[in-house]
Amino acid sequence: MIEVAAGLGLALLIFLIIIGVNVIPLVLIVMLLAFFYFFMQNQGYIKFTELGRGTTQKSRIDFDDIGGQETAVNELKEALQFIVKPEDIFHMGIRPLRGVLLVGPPGTGKTLMAKAAASYTGSAFMAASGSEFIEVYAGVGAKRIRKLFNDARKKAQNEKKRSALIFIDELDILGAKRGSHSSHMEYDQTLNQLLVEMDGISGNSEPYVLLVGATNRADMLDPALLRPGRFDRQVQVGLPDKVGRKKILEIHTRNKPVHDRDILDEIARATFGFSGAHLESLANEAAILALREEATAIDNRHFSEAIDKVIMGEKLDRRPSPEEMERVSIHESGHALVSEMLEPGSVSSLTIIPRGKALGFMRKSPQDDQYLYTREQMEKQIMVMLAGAAAEEIKFGNRSTGARSDFSQAWNLSREIVEAGLSSLGIINGDDIPGETLYRECHKIISDLEETTLELLKKRESSLLNLACSMVEEETIDRERFLQFVN
Repeated sequence: MIEVAAGLGLALLIFLIIIGVNVIPLVLIVMLLAFFYFFMQNQGYIKFTELGRGTTQKSRIDFDDIGGQETAVNELKEALQFIVKPEDIFHMGIRPLRGVLLVGPPGTGKTLMAKAAASYTGSAFMAASGSEFIEVYAGVGAKRIRKLFNDARKKAQNEKKRSALIFIDELDILGAKRGSHSSHMEYDQTLNQLLVEMDGISGNSEPYVLLVGATNRADMLDPALLRPGRFDRQVQVGLPDKVGRKKILEIHTRNKPVHDRDILDEIARATFGFSGAHLESLANEAAILALREEATAIDNRHFSEAIDKVIMGEKLDRRPSPEEMERVSIHESGHALVSEMLEPGSVSSLTIIPRGKALGFMRKSPQDDQYLYTREQMEKQIMVMLAGAAAEEIKFGNRSTGARSDFSQAWNLSREIVEAGLSSLGIINGDDIPGETLYRECHKIISDLEETTLELLKKRESSLLNLACSMVEEETIDRERFLQFVN
């Protein structure tokens, strides 16, 4: 069709030249229209197939490669049965799911789960990010959505597969609530097209198309996108527990020479709150540190150093003055002593080597993962936070700005005590309580605990001063060395 139009246009142009018509303005207009046409075509065209990775043996990712997400994996496998066992699903009269939404914090393995799902079902896999559908020009995003679904069907047919799996990461960019972008209707048009495409997915014709979305902000998504019939199932992909963290560490260290794999239990215990991405980075940093020392295997000290690096950042070249180092050492010693007195076995190491924005750091090693806290447990945490400034006051008679972050965390915890109904105010609604009342109650909690912390440290003042003095000389103290001062 384009060739015929081009031929007719050229013939008309020659005819106009023969009869003596000035064709220069006409040529310029045609060139401008052609440029605009091809520009819009390019804006609406994107090779989604290049973004997806095939399920060849070399790049194949299975559910066995994902650790710490057993519940999420089982739930996702159940949702994929309509592709794996279509006859059984048809016999039971089950409507195939049209969409699965993976919800969880960053770095928990949502993308890996989508790739593993494609391998598990033997589906053609295509991937894209929500930001790739949003452009300045209205209609471009909707066109890309249509193309993505069409390309997925074509890819499945070309690869002679019965199903295709489309993965859209950062879905909250594409699927945010309609009307939230009042100045840019392109967002709403793109979302509308996605809703239409998901409604158009037929469960009785091949190739099957399953949409898997990932987001860490499910609260921002449009309700029409979350209703049954579109995203039929939401799979929570949370942070791993201690057992899950150990499995993730085993996965990421199976190609690394680890001196003693029994230490992975200790590393898993010390990394509460780490995501899978954090643990992968930790294993990689430990290997880099071992290589830097020209060691033949990764030892416990390499993992310990890597944990500090992942949490706090790289060591800084700048060195504090002797007076500052003395103050930092007494500050961290206060944290460590109170923590060990209140929770025996909680202190893993302490250092006064600057990392990131911190001049010193006391790393705790929780015995078990904990998700619920009593008032007594929260008060102990507050006392540990206040101990640094209290130790400075015992030795120097004053405090420094180094306790600012500690005070902020302590205040937030005291506020949580109040809003959880654990204070003298009883059960309250945090939104309705007057600001002055909240301030007085939090201030009372902090003041009482501050006095208790000061008394605790004064009873162990000799241990406190000796520990701080050794820290100035050694800079870093591990648990074995720390216990010498505590005992």
